[in-house]
Amino acid sequence: MNLLAIVGSPRKGKATDTLVDKAIEGARSKDPDCDVKKIHLMDQNIEYCRNCLVCRDTKTDEPYVKCVIRDDMDIICKDLVRADALIMATPVHMGYATAAMTAFLARIVWTFSRPEGRSLNISGLPTIPRSKKKRKAIIIVPSGIIPPLYRISVEVCVEIHMLFPCQFRIYKWFIGDIRNLLFQFRIVP
Repeated sequence: MNLLAIVGSPRKGKATDTLVDKAIEGARSKDPDCDVKKIHLMDQNIEYCRNCLVCRDTKTDEPYVKCVIRDDMDIICKDLVRADALIMATPVHMGYATAAMTAFLARIVWTFSRPEGRSLNISGLPTIPRSKKKRKAIIIVPSGIIPPLYRISVEVCVEIHMLFPCQFRIYKWFIGDIRNLLFQFRIVP
């Protein structure tokens, strides 16, 4: 299995990076021969999307379309095509993904998707992947802010879980139970 981890945090060794390392550790515990590549977007030269739409309008049977911008995304796109599993991680900055992750996502949205999706009266949405390869993915989004609802005790969370199952899982994610998160995504046994 080829695992590609993409880290959008500007701070190495902190919460986001640590959670990615734990996810990688969990993947390796299931598949010791797992080939892992970890990319820190802050270390890459990734230009902003110019919205030229060449990638959107290009018709091809290839798994992705090359962007007209020549930068480190050329290498990252090749890594994405090879990957069997993805880990994408970004901390929350000002309520959104980091600028590095946002630039990365803007650059891959049309590169890897066909403009054939439709929702309501809007057509040409990027919902159909160019590649037929099935991949597993985990998205890790840590935040320094824990909403008051999730600051309650574990006993109360067990009771909440009886009523709202997702609430308990989200609480566990906030307190860092990464093993439970990885189990839910079938990365660790």
